[in-house]
Amino acid sequence: MPNLDRIVFYGRTLDEYRRFFALDLESLKGAAVLDCPAGASSFTAEAFSMGIHAVAFDAMYGPNLKAIMDSGSEDIDHVVDAVAREKQKYLWDYYSDISGLKKRRAEALQKFSEDYPVGAMENRYFKGQLPVLPFETGVFDLVLSGHFLFCYSDRLDYAFHKAAILEMLRVTSGEVRIYPLTTLTLEPCGFVTDIIADLDKDGITAEIAPVPFEFVKGANQMLRVYRK
Repeated sequence: MPNLDRIVFYGRTLDEYRRFFALDLESLKGAAVLDCPAGASSFTAEAFSMGIHAVAFDAMYGPNLKAIMDSGSEDIDHVVDAVAREKQKYLWDYYSDISGLKKRRAEALQKFSEDYPVGAMENRYFKGQLPVLPFETGVFDLVLSGHFLFCYSDRLDYAFHKAAILEMLRVTSGEVRIYPLTTLTLEPCGFVTDIIADLDKDGITAEIAPVPFEFVKGANQMLRVYRK
């Protein structure tokens, strides 16, 4: 993520999720997976179509699809412009160039928008804000949280991060995966080591694991959180 002036409504595709969360999609068929916060990602739409019981949660969801789409389109331009100003801080083997990055973002937003109206009626898209989730304890097999926690540590404090992680852990019987572990200034987030130590005191394992994806230089790890 580039250095931004706000929390953006931005999305990624299932293929990107597969890489930066190190997912085995075949093994997830039939599993319940929460994307939190999901933004304008197409993961829920694409995963649902292949037999994964995917659910998305985000503060920006609501009844006005046009407003959601307008926000998504505006934030694509906002983020891509910010990345373009610091291209040298990124690796371009996956996206090739700025236009390739923007194409992926537009693809995610389009697939999201096509699925959202029906998906919302089928209870696959939920509006709300961390650190509170409207789900029963242990109902998901896996919770994914991308490009939010740690990224925005300049405006979301440590207490928020810990509360959000504990709440996501509450609703899964499996584990929480968080990516990336860098801030908007593209530096490692100092909260990570404290979170690992703090959760360990509560009998919770939080460990850093490699992922087969790197766009921001050095952002090739995720945090796996699960109960011992």
